[in-house]
Amino acid sequence: MRLIRLMSASLRIKLLVLFTVLTTVPLITVGIISYQKSYESIAEYSKAASMLQADELSRNINNLFDDTERLLELSNNPQVIHFLFSQSETYAEAKEILQTFALYRDTYKYDDVMNISFINLYGKGISERKGVFQSNLNPLRNPHFQTLTEHPDMILRIPPSMASDYDHVDGFTYPQDEVISIIATVQQRITHEVIGFIIIDLNASFIKQFDDHIRIGKTGFFSVIDQSGNPIYKLSEDKQKLEELALANLPAAQQTGSNSFVLYPEGKPWFVVFSSSLTTGWKIVGLAPLQEIVSEADRIRQLIIFSVMLSILFVIIIYFFLTYRLTQPIQLLKHKMRLTAEGYLEAKVQPVGNDEISDLGQSFNIMVEKIKQLLNQSILKQQLLQKAELRTLQAQINPHFLYNTLDSIVWMAEAGKSESVIQLVKALSQFFRLSLNKGRDWVTIRTELAHAQSYLIIQQMRYRDILEYHIDIDEELQEYPILNMTLQPLIENAIYHGIKNKRGKGWITISGYEENDAVIVLTVTDNGAGITPERLELLRHELDHPVQAEDYDSYEGGFGLLNVHQRLRLYFGEEYGVQLSSVASEGTTVSIRIPKHRRAYP
Repeated sequence: MRLIRLMSASLRIKLLVLFTVLTTVPLITVGIISYQKSYESIAEYSKAASMLQADELSRNINNLFDDTERLLELSNNPQVIHFLFSQSETYAEAKEILQTFALYRDTYKYDDVMNISFINLYGKGISERKGVFQSNLNPLRNPHFQTLTEHPDMILRIPPSMASDYDHVDGFTYPQDEVISIIATVQQRITHEVIGFIIIDLNASFIKQFDDHIRIGKTGFFSVIDQSGNPIYKLSEDKQKLEELALANLPAAQQTGSNSFVLYPEGKPWFVVFSSSLTTGWKIVGLAPLQEIVSEADRIRQLIIFSVMLSILFVIIIYFFLTYRLTQPIQLLKHKMRLTAEGYLEAKVQPVGNDEISDLGQSFNIMVEKIKQLLNQSILKQQLLQKAELRTLQAQINPHFLYNTLDSIVWMAEAGKSESVIQLVKALSQFFRLSLNKGRDWVTIRTELAHAQSYLIIQQMRYRDILEYHIDIDEELQEYPILNMTLQPLIENAIYHGIKNKRGKGWITISGYEENDAVIVLTVTDNGAGITPERLELLRHELDHPVQAEDYDSYEGGFGLLNVHQRLRLYFGEEYGVQLSSVASEGTTVSIRIPKHRRAYP
């Protein structure tokens, strides 16, 4: 009674009952029908596939016997007929017959043929294993030979279970008699009188090899049964009992052809499929647990049950969604406001309907869009200021170098070195042509190296007696982009703060390498005066805590080094830039790290 009062008083309970009835009943009905249809279809398909396997095994056996029985053509060989017909033979004739056997083997590759024999009506014979022999047994007492004498055109295929001592006409006994013999007559060409017999012995294990190759289910097996109901090869005791039970229940009307049925011994049911060999008349019987054959159908059943249960769960979820339909928009708006307050400005409400809650959601979306526009404008202004600062930093490099070079030109002109002045002006012209770079900030490392080399040529003319340089960068790395005017300020620092303060010959080496296939490292190394540990620590601190552009003149390392460091960090991020290593009185290495990327950054 309490449940009835709750259902009549609660709209949510009413909706739940209504949804449950209207959805679960059709779903369960559709599920049952789908299961029955799919189970039957897949089970029939699995059974048909097993039948095809049995037919394939039957065809394999037929093909092997048809191929092996080509050897019966040897009975038409004139030398063989002469051997069987005559009472005497020569060694050459016997050897020639045996060579004919070998020729057939080499031509058709009869790996399963164990022996080929001929024997006439008087016991005289020849075989591969024993050569020419005389049988102690009368061939005409052999029941198989008697049958062939009465039916000369017949071909007998004798399984191991029907073999007798007469079948081993050459006196050779095979292991456990696991031999299948093919026997046919040898006839005179003109009179067609039977003058002997040809016997081809096959290794019966080839049948088991076929069975092992073709499987039925996971634990099922195939067996080959001769005309008398005996297996061609031995099975385990359990399998043999199942095989006998299957043969006993084989439908009488279907002793030939192929078909299948279900066997119900003690325990689980077994699926039985059988097929007949047209060539031998033997029967191929396959047995497997029925559960393995219809396993796919069982999986389909589980999938359908799972789908129905999932659909019912989905319907219940829809019900709860609908019951909260009135309060959900307000909860959603509250949630979006909290996200916006936390800084996530992509939070938007999707208004539904035309009521007051929908208007409130639209107003909230408009407010968030205006906030985003104001933030974007602020970020854009900040980026423009950053780029303007970068351009100012880059513009400071060229005048700094120009002052020093013009001083050199004036000094050479005053000294009357006109040729040197011409060379220096040409080098300066080349240097500034590369520096301008048509107003672009990016060049390849190759162009930057050419730019640095022009600068070194100019400085080498100024410091001819104390400056040498060497450039060693792999050709492949030279195709990657780099900021214009990156290396020159580092080389300038190496000359003015290193080599000029050292007595003797100075050298500068520019090299580069890859780091983890993601970073390019370029180094400028000199053998100048070096840097003391205290000053090196101060320089590293100033690189990690950059000053403003207006404070460059007070920077301990000169503004060129910090300029390059600032530019690299502005473009690539804090993990890139300039690194210093030095030993006082030995030299300094300045390294720059840039990302390895084929494209130029904006």
